[in-house]
Amino acid sequence: MKVRSLKLVCFSPTGTTRTIVQGIARGIDQGSAELLDITRPDARKQRLRTSESDLLVVGMPVYMGRVPDVLSEWLHAVEADNTPAVCVVVYGNREYDDALLELRDIMKKRGCIPIACGAYIGEHSFSSTETPTAHGRPDANDLNHAELLGRKISAKLRSVSSAEEVSDLTIPGNQPYGGVTELWSVDFVATGGECTRCGICAEGCPVGAVDPENSHLIDKEKCITCCACIKSCPQNAKTMKAGPVKDAAMRLNTLYGDRKEPVYFL
Repeated sequence: MKVRSLKLVCFSPTGTTRTIVQGIARGIDQGSAELLDITRPDARKQRLRTSESDLLVVGMPVYMGRVPDVLSEWLHAVEADNTPAVCVVVYGNREYDDALLELRDIMKKRGCIPIACGAYIGEHSFSSTETPTAHGRPDANDLNHAELLGRKISAKLRSVSSAEEVSDLTIPGNQPYGGVTELWSVDFVATGGECTRCGICAEGCPVGAVDPENSHLIDKEKCITCCACIKSCPQNAKTMKAGPVKDAAMRLNTLYGDRKEPVYFL
């Protein structure tokens, strides 16, 4: 089948999911691709409409085994018309649980025809120099894998006259989905004296939890514990306080140190 345009969608507070989605796009080699990064709240005001001549690649991080609940409204407003779609989740070397199945199901309900799915590893949001988990990932091997998937997707599309000819994909997972959609409400970010109030953390927060006038103030009810504010600080002024999030970071470092590899379903 002939693809008119390649559309990329990602939610990527720390950049790992966007990196994988762009790697797949390089393998597809469609020429220019339209990227809709819905990480920032303002970006999620833009709705997505696609047609049967588009190819859509959707990448989401895994939060506690699920697609992030903060994206539910946006995802369920997608309007697709038999659009071939690639569903991708990125997780922090623990498990992707039911997130990939959930994302596949959502996109099917919105009018997409999933032609490929993948689960990739990115550095865990809780990872730090003190307690690293999947440090530096996605790495070169992950990106080679993503590009290979992109090339296989192109070959699959060339072998059919329309996406409707593609057989349903079998994705591991459970229905009803397990995991947790309600995230912790916890005050876990400490801001040190090195903070210059440059505003980078507030600008990059995917839910507007950091006060743009005073970056020491973080709304714990809005916060989704993505740690983008910690990782983006140019002064390394933000760190984890002692408490449940730091305890979880230590457990992840202890229990999930063995390297996991990406997988795809085609």
